[in-house]
This record gives sequence, C-alpha cells and structure tokens, in this order.
Amino acid sequence: MASPTHDFAMYCCELLSGVGPCTAKRMFGGYGISTSGLTFALVADLGGGETLWLKADEASRAQFEAAGCEKFSYETSRNGKRALHSLNYYSAPADTMESPQLMLPWARVSFGSALKVQAEKSVRAREATKIRAKPVSRDSLAATAAPARPRARRPTAPTTSPSARRKSSKG
Repeated sequence: MASPTHDFAMYCCELLSGVGPCTAKRMFGGYGISTSGLTFALVADLGGGETLWLKADEASRAQFEAAGCEKFSYETSRNGKRALHSLNYYSAPADTMESPQLMLPWARVSFGSALKVQAEKSVRAREATKIRAKPVSRDSLAATAAPARPRARRPTAPTTSPSARRKSSKG
C-alpha cells in the first residue's frame, strides 16, 4: 500500500515529466526526484506539509525569489548549539502544482541548474587530477643542457669463501 508521501512524490514525478521520465527515490526522510540519474527536485516536509523543492543556482535564484518561492532551510542542533542550514532548492510556485504544462518552465530551469552544477563538479574533478608542468626558464634549460658528470661506480661485493657456498641445490 502506498503512503500519502509516496503518492505525492509520484504526482510530482508526473508534473516534472516534461524534462524526461522521472523517478522518485527515498532520500533523507523524503524523496529525491531525478531523470537520467540527475537529481533536480526533492519532496520533503520541513514542517509545513509535503512540498516540492526545485534545484536552483546563482542565475535562477532571482527567478524563484521573484515568484515568492520559499528557500529550503532547516535548523539543526549539535552540542546545544542551533544552526540554520539551507540548500539550493526552492519551493515550486503554488500555481504550477496544478498541471505539467504550468510546471514545465520551472522544471526546465531546475533541470538546467542541476546540469550546471554537475558540469562544474566534473571540471573541478578534472582540474584536481590534472598534472601541471612547472614553467621552464631559460636558466633552468641551460643548467640541464650541460653534460652530467658520470657517477662513481659502486664497489663490487666481496666474494664469498668456498666453504660458505652451497654444495648442492638442496642445501
């Protein structure tokens, strides 16, 4: 039997299906909604009932705020200290929750934000693993062009006495 939360998550998948087939997976007491393996929306209850939260970035933040969307923020306490945390997700505009056609522009903005974040992460990962050559100066080139001095040969190991040698392969 499906729970009301699961039913709402499945409804949100239908609303967001304009950007591709969506799946809802359990995530931190709510659901993460993704398409092509990329999570771009959440369904969570932060105290005001089940809400659809859409991914935002620097460029789309103003668009969500102009529409009067609430930012995804929650309070935590550790060792008696309280702190407010937030994620780059905003509640979906209330009037778009009625049909996939009304939700489509917001779903595209959210999916685009998730794509940008994924691209930035992959660029940072590539830069972190890239081997960078040190700049070469003319002085260092001249120093390396000079012929290297031959190293002294290592002294040979002392020979073992005949009695210390093995007499057979079996020892």
